[in-house]
Amino acid sequence: MEEITVTVETEINPTEDEGKVEKAVANIFGNTSAEIETSYKGGILYAQAEGQEALIKFRNLLSLDRIRAAARKVFLGGKRENTISFCVNKQVAFAGHISFSEEMSESPLGPIKVTIACEDPRRLIDWLTARTT
Repeated sequence: MEEITVTVETEINPTEDEGKVEKAVANIFGNTSAEIETSYKGGILYAQAEGQEALIKFRNLLSLDRIRAAARKVFLGGKRENTISFCVNKQVAFAGHISFSEEMSESPLGPIKVTIACEDPRRLIDWLTARTT
């Protein structure tokens, strides 16, 4: 598949442990290069990964959690030209699962915001949500 860049961003609230927020991201995307910007109110975790391999763990979780159809709807709704944007619940990600959320309303600690840039988002959506056996 073509070039793929996965970018993840999430707030780290003052009451949250940075390590646990990093673990939440790693639980759904595997190891990424994460950078944390700290401010007096907490911080922001930025992570980026390149290539289709960066999405294999995420794809497998979509299948294991049996949410491929819901994921397809979310991805198509978040598709803009060469990107797909969506949010996942941080607490659910920490538990090793995926639950899509609205940007702020459904996640008291704030969501994990994900943007995937690629040449053919429709093809990537088909791959992410294809039945796996």
